[in-house]
Amino acid sequence: MKVFVTGATGFIGASIVRELLKDGCHVRVLARPGSDRRNLAGLDVEICEGDLRDRQALEHGLAGCEVLYHAAADYRLWTRTPAAMYAANVDGTRNILEAALRRGIARVVYTSSVGTLGNPGNGTPGTETTPVTFADMVGHYKKSKFLAEREAEAFIARGLPLVIVNPSTPVGPHDVKPTPTGKIIVDFLNRKMPAYLDTGLNIIDVEDCARGHLLAARHGRVGEKYILGHENLTLREIFALLATLTGIPAPRVRLPHAPILMAAYVNEALARLTGKEPLIPLAGVQMAKKFMFFESSKATEELGLQRRPAVDALRRAVEWFRANGYAR
Repeated sequence: MKVFVTGATGFIGASIVRELLKDGCHVRVLARPGSDRRNLAGLDVEICEGDLRDRQALEHGLAGCEVLYHAAADYRLWTRTPAAMYAANVDGTRNILEAALRRGIARVVYTSSVGTLGNPGNGTPGTETTPVTFADMVGHYKKSKFLAEREAEAFIARGLPLVIVNPSTPVGPHDVKPTPTGKIIVDFLNRKMPAYLDTGLNIIDVEDCARGHLLAARHGRVGEKYILGHENLTLREIFALLATLTGIPAPRVRLPHAPILMAAYVNEALARLTGKEPLIPLAGVQMAKKFMFFESSKATEELGLQRRPAVDALRRAVEWFRANGYAR
């Protein structure tokens, strides 16, 4: 089977590619000219150069393919040019889905985010149907992904056979950038994490998350959403697991939210002046006010997704970061 993958140079996208290759698929990927392709090194893939603004490249990439995995996204907690993020995440999604509709693609899996879903924030897990509005979105990344998900739903209404998946917080190998969560692990390994905020995340191994995409293509119901997550853990619990895995002491100081928020506002103002990424992204601190806990049983029951324990996912991440020079 021939498939097309966008975002294949990224963390989740590259894992999707690896899972597809395991299953014997012919994989064609979209990659920007000059992009960082370390995640594709040694993989038997066909590269279609272009980006989500290039409609001709999208048409070419989809030619002869049966399935599209649209995992590309501009994922940053801070950007000096928000319009570029909306162009990639919203307009880019519209472009690739329009091309998929014209090409008659048999199945589309769109990678959204749990950030677009409703979440009580008090430790009660959110689900695929928890009420949510645009006003609940914090930061341009979440706002742009929320709008992109609405684009996906509009194409479902037009007849595109599309399934939405909402990954939670994947961790594991090949986090080359690294992602914000990967950076937390790297900072911990390098003993640069003296304190923590009282927040929580839903952790899933990136390989299991990628396998969930393939299962969504096979078994997902068109028009449905599936949370690809696993274990709800506080940040303190995550650090405790990392301490057990590495022998590095977990931070014991819990930071109050208010002064960190104040510092984030100052960092954000300086970043706008200098163009340099803030040390404390405002959106990240605002997100941390909520425990990002989610219920992912729908993916288990309908897709048959199996997941390894979060401690194993963290172990695999630690081993990969150390093996690749990110940490001692």
